[in-house]
Amino acid sequence: MDRDFIARNQIVERYLSGKLPVKGATEFERFCKEHPELLDEIGLPDRVNAGLRLLEASGKPEPWQEPPPRFWHNPLLPIGLGVAVLILLLTAVGLARGRAAQGRTIAALNEQIAEQPLEPATSTRTIRVLPSREGASSSPAVVIGGEEAQLADLLLDLSRSPYQEYRVTIDRIDQGRVAIINHLAKDSNGYLRMAINSSALGPGNYQFTIEGLTWRGDPVPDSWVAIGIAH
Repeated sequence: MDRDFIARNQIVERYLSGKLPVKGATEFERFCKEHPELLDEIGLPDRVNAGLRLLEASGKPEPWQEPPPRFWHNPLLPIGLGVAVLILLLTAVGLARGRAAQGRTIAALNEQIAEQPLEPATSTRTIRVLPSREGASSSPAVVIGGEEAQLADLLLDLSRSPYQEYRVTIDRIDQGRVAIINHLAKDSNGYLRMAINSSALGPGNYQFTIEGLTWRGDPVPDSWVAIGIAH
């Protein structure tokens, strides 16, 4: 390899663009080492300076500079992840304890209802109620019972409903499920009749969820009414 060969075969341009084979690049580097004056002749320092100015103008780092660290190399990242995992753990433990406490409350309520003796009703009260079709409400539409047990003959007005048979679910508001009554049919006047001894339920508010039963027996939400029990 000599100067004429280098000029004729565009060795400098091919070397700088990375298109020179490994063997040719090695020979060209050896030749430059033996003839360093060639670098001045081909104007290599000027080319390097021009390239550095382009890098600076474009905002790119110089080749010998270390690239900026990735976000996962941040020493604070493990600490942040550890704190997040700890928060999730504490949240999961809190939710589990809450579910366990709610389960114990429901079990105790069911046991109390099962063991609660019925008192003989001293009076009968017929109550007509129009359930809401807009959604459940915690405010009782009517309160039954009192100092003495009362037999409430509830007439739930479902004349607006297209169904003939219903499922009624009774929940003690904010506590738990009390009962599910299936296949109740409304009478010719459109009333769904239910007779309740006020001593059968503890004092509080109860949500009656009324679902219509399709011809297949599938329940469809229809209406809701809240009933209060007083002792």
